[in-house]
Amino acid sequence: MNATLPTHAGEAVRVEGWIHRRRTFAGLTFLVLRDRSGLTQAVVTDGSTRRQVEDLPEETVVRVEGTVRANPKAPGGVEVIAPVVTPLSPPASPSPVELWRPRLDAALPTLLDHGAISWRHPAQNAVWQVAAASLRGFRQTLDAAGFTEVATPKVTATASESGADVFSVDWFGRPAFLAQSPQLHKQVLVGVFERVYETGPVFRAEPHDTARHLAQYTSLDVELGFLEDHHDVLAVLRDVLAGMAAAVAEQVGGGTRPPGLELPVVPAVVPVLHFRDALRLVGADPEEPDLAPEHERALSRWALREHGSEFLAVEGYPAAKRPFYTHPQPDDPRWTNSFDLLFRGLELVTGGQRLHRHADYVRALTARGEDPERYRSYLDVFAHGMPPHGGFAIGLERWVARLTGLDNVRRSTLFPRDLHRLTP
Repeated sequence: MNATLPTHAGEAVRVEGWIHRRRTFAGLTFLVLRDRSGLTQAVVTDGSTRRQVEDLPEETVVRVEGTVRANPKAPGGVEVIAPVVTPLSPPASPSPVELWRPRLDAALPTLLDHGAISWRHPAQNAVWQVAAASLRGFRQTLDAAGFTEVATPKVTATASESGADVFSVDWFGRPAFLAQSPQLHKQVLVGVFERVYETGPVFRAEPHDTARHLAQYTSLDVELGFLEDHHDVLAVLRDVLAGMAAAVAEQVGGGTRPPGLELPVVPAVVPVLHFRDALRLVGADPEEPDLAPEHERALSRWALREHGSEFLAVEGYPAAKRPFYTHPQPDDPRWTNSFDLLFRGLELVTGGQRLHRHADYVRALTARGEDPERYRSYLDVFAHGMPPHGGFAIGLERWVARLTGLDNVRRSTLFPRDLHRLTP
């Protein structure tokens, strides 16, 4: 449809798309078509063509051939006149949601049940354009910084996070698991490429039924070697977030801009608060091992008020709360060289420095009552020279939901998988 620009006024064009809306008046019918580039209006005055169009319901796929005419009131400032309409599909069945309306007012279950249709709505479609632009910004930023994109297995022999919340599968008669993260593989690949990243699905069998959790989500993973501590990781994360925000600003606009999109200003340096100070700030029990959702919201308000930042890194989480590969804080091993990044009241990123010495891994696993032998193929790498390293993971759906003001991560997920949903 990009051919129907004002500069093409007077030219013959062919456009193809879905019938978005038909509006019939005395003497003429407006036929609005939709494709990936937006909306285009055709003005039908011929009697037989009008009758043909009136028999073609919304969402029927058609080709329209005619002449471009400038019209400032039409979508895109132009319209197609004297059109010849050719159906490219049978007449569409009634849509489960009214895609021609400016807003999708259907309930969330209806939208999710009919995701392949509801994502056609321009405002809904625009949400995923934010996700797609974010992915491009993520890759572009890391490519420019010398990272190598990798692809790791999604079926593993062990649980990557030492937890019980895994999906088990039968792998040719042997027990296996859907990967909770690419953590173990991306770490060992630091020993090959030094700096790696991956985008892909991860699976968490956590029985959460909340607006912020999914059983499968898209994780944007980064791991880098030859660092001093987790602050080096946080610096890379800051650049990645800035690159993602810049890509959205550059690539999402006009008719593809979601109405709730609000881009953040990523500070040159993300403010950092130690976990113990965060607990004190929100008035929580000093023995708490984690931050509750209300604590995250309160801390985000504090960061905005005190630092003018919508981002806050909380560092030093208790070792008992972090996975076995997390590097302890050197001056006090009760804490770790790890962090969570909060964004607009929600944990968006988990990251930190990892252990990199074989003996340290054996001690860490033994102290947790785990058998190091279960991780032998992973641990062996650390006996062959691994640099100090660390990394982070961004949840794409949470990022997009925060950017667009959505109240549920399912609204930023093409086909969400949770406790209740395996279709569509």
